[in-house]
Amino acid sequence: MTQQFFFKINLNKFGEMKLQKEKEKKTFITAIVIFSLGTILLFCLALFLNSTLAKKVQSRQDLLTETERQIATYQKSTEFLSSNDLDLLAKTFNDRIFWAKKLVALSQEIDNKMAITQFSYKNGILSLFGVTSIEKTQREFDLIDQFIAKLKSNEQIATDFPEIKYARASRDKVKDTDILRFQIDCYSKGFGKKEVAQ
Repeated sequence: MTQQFFFKINLNKFGEMKLQKEKEKKTFITAIVIFSLGTILLFCLALFLNSTLAKKVQSRQDLLTETERQIATYQKSTEFLSSNDLDLLAKTFNDRIFWAKKLVALSQEIDNKMAITQFSYKNGILSLFGVTSIEKTQREFDLIDQFIAKLKSNEQIATDFPEIKYARASRDKVKDTDILRFQIDCYSKGFGKKEVAQ
């Protein structure tokens, strides 16, 4: 028996090579297109970020310019304070009244038979409006005089209100109890000066 030899010849070898080259060419073109698109996108993103940052920098620059302009308007003058300025400053510090301390001092001088119903401060006069019960045998002005004497002896009140006077009073009856409604005016230190100036 004779041996037979078979040879396999691939006639499509050239076609496969051609297909391989076309495939590689397509892959290369796809890679270039993707790289180009990525580069363009990155370039656009860089332009956008640059534009945004430029706007922010300009906004900060405008804010800085405006702040410097405002600071320049608030800068102190190189001139010295005039004597009028010093007098006004001294008056501001000397003529002020510490109301919290005055109210505490006032509360210490009010006894349990008396009530301050209202007070007002206008044009250098502190007006105290109050009410108190009085006995039938008691003189109404004695109560008011005692209260005025207490206010005058209280250093915290007398310091800013050296003159304290009775203004008016009226007697009334509520549920079989005699009451006295009164007003006392406390004149501030600068009150007389203001009257002279007017």
